[in-house]
Amino acid sequence: MAYPKFPKGFYYGTATAAYQIEGGWNADGKGPSTWDIFTHKPGKINNGDTGDVACDTYHNFQTDIDLMSDLELNAYRFSIAWSRVLPQGKGQVNQKGLDYYNRLVDSLLSKQITPFITLFHWDMPQALFDQYHGFASRETSGYYADYAEVVVRSLGDRVKHWITLNEPWEHAFFGHFIGEHAPGIRNPWTYFKVAHHQLLGHGLAVERI
Repeated sequence: MAYPKFPKGFYYGTATAAYQIEGGWNADGKGPSTWDIFTHKPGKINNGDTGDVACDTYHNFQTDIDLMSDLELNAYRFSIAWSRVLPQGKGQVNQKGLDYYNRLVDSLLSKQITPFITLFHWDMPQALFDQYHGFASRETSGYYADYAEVVVRSLGDRVKHWITLNEPWEHAFFGHFIGEHAPGIRNPWTYFKVAHHQLLGHGLAVERI
C-alpha cells in the first residue's frame, strides 16, 4: 500500500497516555495513581470500567510498535506514569518501572520512530495526593521537577523531545472544579491553586530538562 509522502523533517505519528494503555497498574512496584483510585470508586466510570489492564502495553508494547512501523509512522508521543517510576511520587526510584521506559524507547528507535515524551498526563501519584493534595500544594511542584530530572537523566541521551504537562487546564478544571476526572474534587479555589502550581512545576521542570 502506498502512503502519502511528507516533506523532509515532517513528523507523522500517533499518541497515547500511560493510564489509557499500559495496564499493569500495580505491577513491579508501581504505586497507585489518582486515576487508579478514582476509577475503582463505584459510579465514577460507566460500566465500572478501569485501566487496570487496558491495552496491557506494560507487558507487550512491541505489537503496537510493529503496527506503527508497518504504517510508516516516524513519531510516537507517549506519557510516563509518574508513580511507576516513583511509587510515592518522590524519594526512592522504582528501577523496574524506569527500565520499562528504557526498553520502550530503545524499541522505538530501532524502528526509526522518534519518541516524544509527556511527563504528566493527569495520573498524579496517589501518595502525593494523600500528603499534599497533588498540585493543590506548592510542594508538589518541586517534587514534580525532581521526578522530571530522574526521567530525563535516564532517557535524555536518546530522547530529545519533552512535553511537561498534557492539557493542564483539563486536569485542573475537570479534576478539581467540576470533579468529573480524577481526583474528583469540586472546589473552585482548589482549581486555581492547581492551575498555578502546575505552571510552577512546568517552569521548575524545564530548568531540570
